[in-house]
Amino acid sequence: MPLSRIITIVVGLSFIFGLMLWLISALSRLYSEIAWTSPFLANFLVFILIVLLICFIAIFIYYLGILPNGKTTAKGKRRRILPALPAEKNEIASKTIEAVKKQVAQIHDEVTQKALLVKSQQIEKNLTTGILKVAVFGTGSAGKTSLVNSLMGEMVGSVNASMGTTTEAVTHSLKLPQGNREILITDTPGILEMGAKGEIREQLARQLATEADLLLFVCDNDLRASEFTPLEALASIGKRSLLILNKIDLYSEEEQEIILTNLKERVKNFIAPVDVLKACANPQPVQFSEDEMIQPEVEITTVIKRLAAICRAEGDDLLADNILLQSQRLGEEARKLISQQRVREADKIIVRYQWIGAGVIACTPLPVLDMLATAAVNAQMVVEIGQVYGCELNSDTGKDLAVSLGKTLVSLGVVKGAVELIAKALQFTAATYVVGKVIQGISAAYLTRIAGKSFVEYFSQDQDWGDGGITEVVQRQFKLSRKDEFIKGFVQDAITKVIEPIKDTLDNNFNEQIEESNEIYFDESDDWGSNDKSKDYW
Repeated sequence: MPLSRIITIVVGLSFIFGLMLWLISALSRLYSEIAWTSPFLANFLVFILIVLLICFIAIFIYYLGILPNGKTTAKGKRRRILPALPAEKNEIASKTIEAVKKQVAQIHDEVTQKALLVKSQQIEKNLTTGILKVAVFGTGSAGKTSLVNSLMGEMVGSVNASMGTTTEAVTHSLKLPQGNREILITDTPGILEMGAKGEIREQLARQLATEADLLLFVCDNDLRASEFTPLEALASIGKRSLLILNKIDLYSEEEQEIILTNLKERVKNFIAPVDVLKACANPQPVQFSEDEMIQPEVEITTVIKRLAAICRAEGDDLLADNILLQSQRLGEEARKLISQQRVREADKIIVRYQWIGAGVIACTPLPVLDMLATAAVNAQMVVEIGQVYGCELNSDTGKDLAVSLGKTLVSLGVVKGAVELIAKALQFTAATYVVGKVIQGISAAYLTRIAGKSFVEYFSQDQDWGDGGITEVVQRQFKLSRKDEFIKGFVQDAITKVIEPIKDTLDNNFNEQIEESNEIYFDESDDWGSNDKSKDYW
């Protein structure tokens, strides 16, 4: 027990003892005066004062920590009370996880949805366990496993100087001296290993480091660029890190100080100097004499002390901050998947309406470009795309948006430009079909695609056209859709899906009418008669 605590207890007890003596003398006089008139009242007053004095003593002892405040089990063993997260961060993390669950519920892919739900449940579980996760990260030859072995106090993995010793993550439970929580320490695979398997192990190591509450980055010399980059990247997302120079037995005292100074200078922007430490987790034997080898002692005391100090002073904050980070990252992953899902669904709607519009206009060509633009932007398409993005629009709102974008297409010259692009592409793709109605039909499909993509951007930004307004969005989509490779493929699809079916239908109708006319002719003795179908047809 610290000396300051002992002095406080002695002074407090002396004060209480003196107070008790004074109270006894005062109570005896008070009791004798009241007892003459009301013995019952005198006894009751003494009882109340004694109870208050006992409560005062109990409170004093409790707050000084003399009595244990941990709960015990039925067997009499002290039960560890898990530290609570800071209330504000705890509440924020809970709300974030609930929001993530709602997002995950919108994902249609059952396998992906289940995987994200498992992640969210694990994050939610971390809110109550209070277990701190520490990841040991670094190159395969820096001595990560040796450091873990030393921290654990026993051999928990093979110790070897060659790279790639730890091929998968190994996690152990650790209880530091005077610690108040359990620590899970994970020995991650080494980074910067060669080959495809090395890249896979490095991805696993980076993932584990990202998910940890605290990072121990182990190196055996000054940081190379390939080591500095991942360490800086992890620090940029708020990952609390300790930088440990291992294998100091390979260097002299002067060399150690030089390397430590360089390390502190390089990482000063994201790691405090007090968190740059040195260690010797697996010292090499030293030849003492011809027949005697000396095994130096392990030197990791500074690492253990710093790790224990961080766990005591920052454990709750580290845990809360990491839970917030993980839930936010999971939310971003869910939002990305939902965005991709919505784009796919919106594309199906756009494709459906672009070919419908192309077919209608190819059969009944419109005489002016303004009408072509208006027809291309279908109000029902706008409503359906809005529904994909959770925006419920009525037909009137959809019509207003369609008309507004149609006018923009005309005012920007997009309609004219689209017709020219399609006409030019048709010269090289399908010269047989270069007629006005074919150009207009394919142009309508092309404009429908530009309009649909513009509305996807509009709804994905919460019904906002952005700083540049509708004009900038339409121009951007037109620019993206006018590449030669895209135009050629689009025209070919239009011919295959719209123009050729229409041509085949017209040819079949023509043949059917010829056959019908022939039947009438032969039935009436080679005379067309009054039902001159050929005139009606031609």
